[in-house]
Amino acid sequence: MLKRPEKRPSLEQTKAAKSLLTIRILGSGNAAQVPVWGCHCLACERARRDHSFRRGPCSLEIRTELGITLIDAGFSDLAERYDFEEITRIVLTHFHMDHVQGLFHLRWSERAQKIPVFRPDDERGADDLYKHPGVLDFQAPFIPFNTVQLQDFSITPLPLIHSKITLGYVIEKDDFTFAYLTDTVGLPDASLAFLRNKTLDCLIVDCSEPPTPTAPRNHNDINLVLWMYNTLEPRQMVLTHISHRLDCWLLEHKEGLPANIKIASDGLTIYQSTEFSSGRH
Repeated sequence: MLKRPEKRPSLEQTKAAKSLLTIRILGSGNAAQVPVWGCHCLACERARRDHSFRRGPCSLEIRTELGITLIDAGFSDLAERYDFEEITRIVLTHFHMDHVQGLFHLRWSERAQKIPVFRPDDERGADDLYKHPGVLDFQAPFIPFNTVQLQDFSITPLPLIHSKITLGYVIEKDDFTFAYLTDTVGLPDASLAFLRNKTLDCLIVDCSEPPTPTAPRNHNDINLVLWMYNTLEPRQMVLTHISHRLDCWLLEHKEGLPANIKIASDGLTIYQSTEFSSGRH
């Protein structure tokens, strides 16, 4: 008996298959993470009792039809979370250790294939990563405001205000545009002007501190974040890089924030265009 030939996908189905996009918070904490070692505040004690309130190193996972893009690599167990073949590329915001420490383990793989790592123009990097990159293929540094068209999405680096050279990113795929801005305290004028010309479906932004009388040194507080929200008018805002101090404040004040401002948590899916196999997590 002759076998009926398999039905070929339609053009619409093919286009849909090429438009997969899932954005997920990997870690939502600051450098100290939550719970903080030795701290017995309400937020830290809650996180010890209920692990859903724990916050790991601030980082993001983007899944497309090509695989996974990691923005920052602060978790030390990335090799347990992902198969080698899953990771398409790694994009770094900056070289503070809580954003790159996972690379020190990943680099020693003995696979012949390299993983491209995109980065800001920081000549020092972190420790000996440049000298002994292993499977990490550090690319030429991003040029601020120069949009790079990757195979599955475009990415535009924006300068941020931090104690190390730091970039935020505007990522566009199909009809979805989002910005990832951490670590920063406020925004440089040029970056603010660029974002004002974008319609942001989602703005994921550093908010480390509760409201303070004066702006913090390296990270946003609630006052700065609300100013960004009112200035840039994103359809949705997600607060990340959260400290235990902000968590304590949120226990009493979360309901007072605008409805479309979300508080990030580790593992939170921000956007999902279609079903996509998540692999090993």
